[in-house]
Amino acid sequence: MAGARGSTTGRRWAGRRVLMLSVHTSPLEQPGTGDAGGMNVYVVELSRRLAAQGVAVEVFTRRTAGDQDDVVELAPGVSVRHVDAGPYEGLAKEDLPGQLCAFTAGLMRAAAQAPDGYYDLVHSHYWLSGQVGWLFAERWGVPLVHTMHTMAKVKNAALAAGDVPEPRGREIGEQQVVEAADRLVANTAEEAADLVRHYGADPGRVAAVPPGVDLELFRPGSTEAARARLGLPPDADVLLFVGRLQPLKAPDVLVAAAARLRASRGPGARPLVVAVLGGPSGSGLARPTALLEQAAALGVDDILLTRPPVPRAELADWYRAADLVTVPSYNESFGLVALEAQACGTPVVAAAVGGLREAVRDGVTGVLVPGHDPQDWSDVLGPLLADPARREGLGRAAVKHASGFGWQRTAEQMLGQYDAAAAAFAGRPGVRRAGGPAAGRVGPGPDAAALGLLEASG
Repeated sequence: MAGARGSTTGRRWAGRRVLMLSVHTSPLEQPGTGDAGGMNVYVVELSRRLAAQGVAVEVFTRRTAGDQDDVVELAPGVSVRHVDAGPYEGLAKEDLPGQLCAFTAGLMRAAAQAPDGYYDLVHSHYWLSGQVGWLFAERWGVPLVHTMHTMAKVKNAALAAGDVPEPRGREIGEQQVVEAADRLVANTAEEAADLVRHYGADPGRVAAVPPGVDLELFRPGSTEAARARLGLPPDADVLLFVGRLQPLKAPDVLVAAAARLRASRGPGARPLVVAVLGGPSGSGLARPTALLEQAAALGVDDILLTRPPVPRAELADWYRAADLVTVPSYNESFGLVALEAQACGTPVVAAAVGGLREAVRDGVTGVLVPGHDPQDWSDVLGPLLADPARREGLGRAAVKHASGFGWQRTAEQMLGQYDAAAAAFAGRPGVRRAGGPAAGRVGPGPDAAALGLLEASG
């Protein structure tokens, strides 16, 4: 498919304005802590690529600190706008459904400062945003595109031991968004099928658009130089985990596998390092030191290296420094970590779940492990660490595989889905658009003073 800059679709959307909703987590937050993760990266990168094609993007998110500016420019053509809804701090994601009314009111107040026809489409991310987007799109008279990223019914079908199931209210909320959206965009064909199977989505309104990877940032480089910059031993076998520390992401599976792997290695084996980059999140907040306690109990605390999330440029070095990147999650809608690691030339060992089955080519760019038995993981990791030639071959194939997932391609395909949503919206009986098309007109957003929005409630 041609790049968006020269494509018919790209030209058709140039000068238009998309309102994106990311209610529960801001694209400005550091991925790997709190509720920030792959979705944050997705919103940032997609918005940047759309803006590069002349599509103005405004991302509305909840204010989480009193000193946050009303409007922050994320990139040329992309602004992040903060909405007051509930207390700034100490509000868990599970508490946010009670603040959706406040968020929606603030969003409506901000939009009221704009002229008719100012927004051309709403793209909501995650079910909380979908609830807000549903109302806003109806009120403004524009199409609604929704991306789930994760789904309650899918997560509940594959819970980690001791994890907390998603509430029934979320399942109901997701069902409502599925029925309201003009277009549902999934990350993979499997996720698209889940929308149809679990939520009864109309297959004609569902499409799969794979996420991308920043191929300029995540690219192969010297393992030795990366380890020197990070202070890692040059002669060690390095296993890497990147992600939020919670049962869903299963870092405990890696630690348990590393304990078995270490016990099985002979006296002349290379030192083993298990590097974990991430912060407690979700149900992991109940026991933020659980991983350290587990490592101590298994006698591998001396090889466990924990670090908080790092900036994206440094993250690329961690990928290059690792011999293998592990993604043992119980569920992943896609698995951006796996794709980023492969773009850096590092093979991935991942659980054979969800989008990881598409992000990793089993036996070609890495290995997919069925299940989460630590012994099974040890049995896969050990032979790979002992076979540098095989890892090198997997790494070469990984770079080639990742090269087909650039964000430019994602943005072009997304513009096609915006077209499809607009056509579906126009075909609805009794549709009334709030204003004329905004093509060719990208001006300043609502006055910043109007974006003080509501006083904090609740």
